[in-house]
Amino acid sequence: MPLLDILSWFASISGIIAAFMVALDNGRRVTGWGFALFVLSSIAWIGGALMSDDEPLLSQNLVMFGINIFGVYRYLIRKKTPANA
Repeated sequence: MPLLDILSWFASISGIIAAFMVALDNGRRVTGWGFALFVLSSIAWIGGALMSDDEPLLSQNLVMFGINIFGVYRYLIRKKTPANA
């Protein structure tokens, strides 16, 4: 199986699992690990986009990478709970 196919399948499956983890709303830790999995998914999509010269997919996942890093920070790193929690 070519590397591009492996990256695409990993990105797709990990994105589905991450979305389910975030949608569960089963606590900060599960949501945070969902965002961490989203980060890996974004990295795989970025790699696949670079390999296939797919600029729209690349730009989308560069933005998603940043959002997901913020999610990891918010749910796994930051110790302060949000004011409206």
